[in-house]
Amino acid sequence: MTEVEIAEENKLIAQGYKDLLKISYQTLTDEDKKLIRKAFDIAVEAHAPQRRKSGEAYIFHPIAVAKIVAKEIGLDATAIAAALLHDVVEDTEYSLNDIERLFNPTIARIVDGLTKIAHLKKDGDISTQAENFRKMLLTLNEDVRVIIIKIADRLHNMQTMDSMPDYKQVKIASETLYIYAPIAHRLGLYNIKTELEDLGLKYTEPEVYSDIQNSIKESKEEQDRYIKEFSDIIDDSLNKEGLEYTIYGRHKSVFSIRRKMLKQGVSFDEVYDKFAIRIVFRSDRANEKFLAWKVYSVVTDHFRPNPVRLRDWISSPKSTGYEALHITVMGPDGKWVEVQIRSERMHEVAEKGYAAHYKYKQGNQEDGLEEWLNRLQDALENPEVNAVDFVEQFKLNLYSKEIFVFTPKGDLKSLPKGSTPLDFAFAIHTEVGMRTRGARVNGKLVPLSHELKSGDQVDIITSENQKPTKNWLDYATTARARSKIKSALKEDQTLIADEGKVVLARKLKSQKINLDNNVVNEMVNFFKLKTS
Repeated sequence: MTEVEIAEENKLIAQGYKDLLKISYQTLTDEDKKLIRKAFDIAVEAHAPQRRKSGEAYIFHPIAVAKIVAKEIGLDATAIAAALLHDVVEDTEYSLNDIERLFNPTIARIVDGLTKIAHLKKDGDISTQAENFRKMLLTLNEDVRVIIIKIADRLHNMQTMDSMPDYKQVKIASETLYIYAPIAHRLGLYNIKTELEDLGLKYTEPEVYSDIQNSIKESKEEQDRYIKEFSDIIDDSLNKEGLEYTIYGRHKSVFSIRRKMLKQGVSFDEVYDKFAIRIVFRSDRANEKFLAWKVYSVVTDHFRPNPVRLRDWISSPKSTGYEALHITVMGPDGKWVEVQIRSERMHEVAEKGYAAHYKYKQGNQEDGLEEWLNRLQDALENPEVNAVDFVEQFKLNLYSKEIFVFTPKGDLKSLPKGSTPLDFAFAIHTEVGMRTRGARVNGKLVPLSHELKSGDQVDIITSENQKPTKNWLDYATTARARSKIKSALKEDQTLIADEGKVVLARKLKSQKINLDNNVVNEMVNFFKLKTS
């Protein structure tokens, strides 16, 4: 490189650092800025000789990841510093002890988690991948920021994959769709989930991706015109109510349009809700709900709503923390259009997920994320489940629609769609699950295989003598319930085997025969059994 090019590159690196401080979502104290500066300097020095496949200096990658962490996800200074250092231990002379000595145990722990993920074998069949995925999730109990920075790292890699060979692009993109997009979804990082899915499609089905992309571009003008027409009709009424608000449109992602086309067997033009209209209003925390329904009533005064398509996630937020009112109305030109109504705070939680949730958390609301991590912990700690089953279960629970059911006392529990009373019992407590004898839903006795619906009130009938049986596995759908049942059945089997051994030894003793391996093997052969 010439001196001019080196100077130019250094200028860009310095600019990267300034941007990082400017775009940070959390307010940074002077201490925070010092911490980020130190991490930045060490990353620049450690990665100095390295280049990426595209030829640019490697340091641009950690800077980009730190920017995603700071701006898109909105994490704190500790996470920004860890993002800057995320490849240092793996790729340079620095050790984990150096990081702990130079910074603090928390940053060292996050970097360690990221290094462990980086070391997982990248190749192998689906079961190796699944096992790796499970190991990766185990880093979650160390610090959830590990996974979040990993998602940011994956997003930047997906954004800059052009210089890679085709087979690698397809492999990384498939893994992203299989693992990283669902986790981003579960952490409430909707923007990142959408971008990961779209980029995943771009590399796995390039023709399909560019066709839909072009169709979206072509329909852009029409969409803008439609949004203007829609806004003009309701602007006056919203202004009369004295509301401060913004109305804008959001096109459905390429990936979700593709999913709709496949599911409904239709062409791009036939997908009826290609974009949504968003109304984001300003409000203090106390009046949010009231104003959301006020906006709702203004919209439905002008446009006829589809009664089946009202989603009220303000009264019962999703377990990712997402809150909004969604209605589908018959808009201008007789077209169905989805209208999403949220306050500025709700909008921020929808865009930033976990981080904004933290920023706005008041009192001790039950944090959906905490509950999710605890459920995940249960599933992870059960070594009985084979890894592929675990990942499939995990993904089902990630993407499943949620239902909300009530306990006899009126507390609300969220469960994946398709859950049964048995899943509900294990969600209350493992002991309740293990002792379940029956269930009443809305006062009526139902079988344990009964599928629960939103709004059901469920009362579990327990008995001290009840134990899980094998057919429970046909009734339980959640990972938590299934893993607990499998463990219990396994324990039972061991007990029965031990009792059997005692009985057998007694019988043989009366025949003057000692119970040893040779005798056991002879019996296995004689009775044509598979194992001892």
